[in-house]
Amino acid sequence: MTLIGINVAIFVAVLLFTRDPGALSGSVTDAHLRFGLSREVLAQQIAWQSSEGIFITEPDGWYRLVTSGFMHFGVLHLAFNMYFLYALGRLLEPAMGRVQYLLLYMASLFGGSLGVILVGGAGVTAGASGAVFGLLAAATIGLWRRGVNPFTTGIGTTLILNLFITFAIPGISVGGHVGGLVAGSICGLVMLAPSHKSFPKWATYATPVAVGAFSVIASVLIVTS
Repeated sequence: MTLIGINVAIFVAVLLFTRDPGALSGSVTDAHLRFGLSREVLAQQIAWQSSEGIFITEPDGWYRLVTSGFMHFGVLHLAFNMYFLYALGRLLEPAMGRVQYLLLYMASLFGGSLGVILVGGAGVTAGASGAVFGLLAAATIGLWRRGVNPFTTGIGTTLILNLFITFAIPGISVGGHVGGLVAGSICGLVMLAPSHKSFPKWATYATPVAVGAFSVIASVLIVTS
């Protein structure tokens, strides 16, 4: 609920500070240009001019790896992501605990950012979809590791359907979704292992930290190389 609150609060803040009604329908606002993710902007290869006449680009704007994951393009984008975050949170957080759940979320978010850096173009990318895909992938892996067919619960079907939408509809961040999915899958293998095949307790904390750190370091190296 805290993560949902942060995402909603930032969406409202964008509306209040930009005073741009297009933010409700999915338009790119000055806030998206300032805090969204773009490999070309990070690499200082392009700069965007805002409606205020300001060129929005800065050296080493690595905060975008995080801030982009908490911004959304319109009400529908926010609503879909928050619905899945709520549903998956109710499933995962009680099983993992708040700290591990947050680590999984952030590792998936950074994995999604790495995916954007790898395959994203010059356009700005934003949204919690990478993190949500990571949670969905971790839940699928967790069920499978416990001997439960994910397709009998609806989790597996939801994952496949969202992957189909990712590749079928233009304009959706393929890199962000797939990056989050890969990060969440790796974390889920360790963090949601059944008790009879469990990893050491420290590994359930170290894995998402390592995945997140790798994603950040890889993103920096790719952009600066």
